[in-house]
Amino acid sequence: GSSQRKSTAMLDGDDTDSIESTSTVQSDHMVVSSDEQVQFIKESVLDQCLDALYEKRGSTREKALASVIEAFNSDLQHEFVEKKFATLLHQCLSSMKRGSGKETALAAHVIGLLALTTGPGENAQEILKDSVSPISDGLKSRSDTSKIRPLLECLAIVTFVGGDEPEETEKSMQIIWQLVHPKLGSNVVPLKPSPALIAAVVSAWSFLLTTMDKRTLNPKSWQQSISYFSTLLDKDDRAVRIAAGEALALVFEIGNLEKFFSGSKGPSDGSDNEGTNSRDIAQIQGLRAKIVNQVRDLSVEAGGKGSAKKDLNSQRNTFRDILDFLEDGYSPETTTKIGGESLITTTWCELIQLNFLKHFLGGGFIKHMQENELLHDVFGFKPKIKSLSGTERRITAAEKRFYKSPNSVYNKARTQLLNKQRMFSQDRNAGHYAIDVEEV
Repeated sequence: GSSQRKSTAMLDGDDTDSIESTSTVQSDHMVVSSDEQVQFIKESVLDQCLDALYEKRGSTREKALASVIEAFNSDLQHEFVEKKFATLLHQCLSSMKRGSGKETALAAHVIGLLALTTGPGENAQEILKDSVSPISDGLKSRSDTSKIRPLLECLAIVTFVGGDEPEETEKSMQIIWQLVHPKLGSNVVPLKPSPALIAAVVSAWSFLLTTMDKRTLNPKSWQQSISYFSTLLDKDDRAVRIAAGEALALVFEIGNLEKFFSGSKGPSDGSDNEGTNSRDIAQIQGLRAKIVNQVRDLSVEAGGKGSAKKDLNSQRNTFRDILDFLEDGYSPETTTKIGGESLITTTWCELIQLNFLKHFLGGGFIKHMQENELLHDVFGFKPKIKSLSGTERRITAAEKRFYKSPNSVYNKARTQLLNKQRMFSQDRNAGHYAIDVEEV
């Protein structure tokens, strides 16, 4: 039918007139009688995109991937994911291995969207397991830097959704960290990382740090990251400074490093149970004092040459917030309007998760915030879903299976995710947070 003609035209892409004409014909003749019909058309377009991923021509595959991204952004494709999950994942992984930088970047983005759509559970674990090596290989080949950021973001998203064990998250954070700190003696020739790469690494690493339990991280690794981020605060690039400042606020929020400063209560040899001795404490205290001064300077920076006013204001505001936090313990509160509802963040942890997901989802952010249960759980956000006619939207059969059955993969995994989130949402779970702090 015309919908088939339309999407083949879209994939071959040379004849824009044919797209125009078939789509107008389609809208004249197609009276949408139900949600099912719309769903069917969307699915058939996605099926054709999936077929196109087997084509030899790279440009055909690129167009297909771009169409998949558009479809996943404009709607939560549960039906399609339920039926075609494995096929789409493996075609994207194959695009990632053999494609151009552009194709790799698009495929990485699709895999991230697939993880966010499928939600936590066995499928998300499979995505993580199957993607880590290809992503890691892609990050090593530095010939084409255009794919590095999408690969980093993909790794961060699939680990966020599918990483159930702290070891899995740590492994991904390690892969990310090594882009700017290659292991000595490894065969990777360290290239001087560009400011854009450094900012991308810091933001992906911070996003994953938001899911880590502070008890699994040792003080030595805190020290290494704190001193590295401190050096980044002196860099010329504003995006790098802001990413490093937010990472530091997060490290101090999660690590509860104030514990180190209150003097160790451990045995008389100056070390406590966590292996932190008085020398470590002194070093971290010294670093913290240095950082507070750096942050204070950046919060009032007059602006170097050629710096855009808007960027300068956002830097000043960010560093004012960080200064308030480091000096007085106040986290910034933000409000984002989603439909008629307000999504409020009250910790650095939530703010960093929100900014990362907002950036990753781009045009699909509002749709996902309204309908994606994973994001509702992450932010404790419950929107009112209204359809265009103003009535409450009916849940489809596939969504019912996906969310409502108590034995669904989704519901089992949800428990794990909520456990992961609990320790960071001070306001929503004050009791749990207090217990966690005491246990340390």
